[in-house]
Amino acid sequence: MSKGTFSITTPIYYVNAAPHLGTAYTTVGADTLSRYKRMDGYDVAFVTGMDEHGQKVADTAAERGMTPQEWCDSMEPAFREAWDLLNIRYTDFVRTTEPRQARTVQRFWNDLHGKGWLYKGSYEGWYCVHEETYYAESDLEKDEDGVYVCPECKRPVERAGGEENWFFKLSAMQEPLLRFYDEHPDFILPQTRRNEIVKFVEGGLKDLSISRSTFDWGVPLPFDEGHVAYVWADALLAYFTGIGYADPGREGEFDARWPYQYHFVGKDITRFHCVIWPAMLLAAGLPVPEHVFGHGFLLTKGEKMSKSKGNGVQPKDLVKIFGVDAYRYYFMSDVQFGHDGNISMERMVQVYNADLANTWGNLVSRVFNMCGKYFGGTVPAAPAGAESNPLAQVAEGLYAAYDACMRDVDFTGAAAAVQKLAGAANHYVEDSAPWNLAKDPAKADDLAAVIYNALEACRIIALFMAPFMPTTSAEVFRRLGLGALEECTDIEAASAWGRLPVGNRVEKGDPLFPRLDADAIDLDME
Repeated sequence: MSKGTFSITTPIYYVNAAPHLGTAYTTVGADTLSRYKRMDGYDVAFVTGMDEHGQKVADTAAERGMTPQEWCDSMEPAFREAWDLLNIRYTDFVRTTEPRQARTVQRFWNDLHGKGWLYKGSYEGWYCVHEETYYAESDLEKDEDGVYVCPECKRPVERAGGEENWFFKLSAMQEPLLRFYDEHPDFILPQTRRNEIVKFVEGGLKDLSISRSTFDWGVPLPFDEGHVAYVWADALLAYFTGIGYADPGREGEFDARWPYQYHFVGKDITRFHCVIWPAMLLAAGLPVPEHVFGHGFLLTKGEKMSKSKGNGVQPKDLVKIFGVDAYRYYFMSDVQFGHDGNISMERMVQVYNADLANTWGNLVSRVFNMCGKYFGGTVPAAPAGAESNPLAQVAEGLYAAYDACMRDVDFTGAAAAVQKLAGAANHYVEDSAPWNLAKDPAKADDLAAVIYNALEACRIIALFMAPFMPTTSAEVFRRLGLGALEECTDIEAASAWGRLPVGNRVEKGDPLFPRLDADAIDLDME
């Protein structure tokens, strides 16, 4: 029975570059949590997509001799193929150029216009095209030539002024937002992000320009045909579109799923999601999502990975070396999701060999091989009392520990909880020495107990590894003669000890994770 709905998003990604390790990190995180929630009995919606409007997109298209729509269309395969490669199981992929998104944007802003939250005015100040953000002069930095640059991306800003825009009364939301943060202390996660946002809002808010009239690459505002919705006034509303808002026949879905439980975003866009977005929702009289989780950056030698700095590596490059599941496992288990994380090829190989080749993969190989050698490749019947064993004791507390970590978005802790059982199973096999038990017919029951218990540990480990490594876990289930793993909707019940059927055929198979030699890998992540 379903425990209810669980809804989560990634950002709606800019189309100016193909997915990289950073965007993949966010997306794999959202996929890992959503997969677990499905296995735990929730009806899951997982929304991602492409942010296709704005001056930056129009400029990029012009540089390539393309129309904005042609450029956006050319980028869609890059995103869909990247998420297919990484086995991302989203429920909706929203493009902001879709008609359904235009309906969402027009309905929402027409509503706020009618409620008096918008006014027409002009703005004069500094604007960063790359960040698509206006800045006060006091917020800017200067480069070595004395040129004003964006405090975020360090690119030169340009003077903007005189254009007539529609403004959202964001300044009026300062006190309501501060009250909301106080009443919902876990809205912004982790705590370090919350502190930054609260301090920012306490410093005062300026009204937000939500339209542009100097170009037409955007959704036309219904109350002023000369204006198009601009950037965040458009892209944030894709979260509505992904669960049926303003989509004929899906309104009931929106009512059932709103508000989201989680927005996963990089820490560089928390202000948009934790200030502008909740202000828009409060003004509309709508509930605010439960959590915005701003994760850290991936770093190499202490620097954020980016294409412009020349230290950007594509997900497909690493997948060729490690495989999809090992890629997913490394970034979820070794990089603490709320913090910046230094990554390197050496560390990836170390984690792969230690956790996957030597621990999990080795356990499956040796136990399945021994099942074939000693029991003809079938699950033996464990004698009475075999359920009282050290592996059952570890497995008994696994669901509670794992679930607590997932509720805290602690993927590292969840993976460690599963590895504790894998490590215990390897020690159990070593200590029990089934190869010696097999030499003594009088110990046939002891041998059956050891092999059954080790096989059962493998089944339970595969269950909890599935959100991280769905393909590998499905393969372990197949080799154990079990049903489709993705049909699991009650992982707590499924992980109860003793549910591996006696007599199932067990297939040895190839090693799940052949060991890697770091010296033989020719890929520079620096």
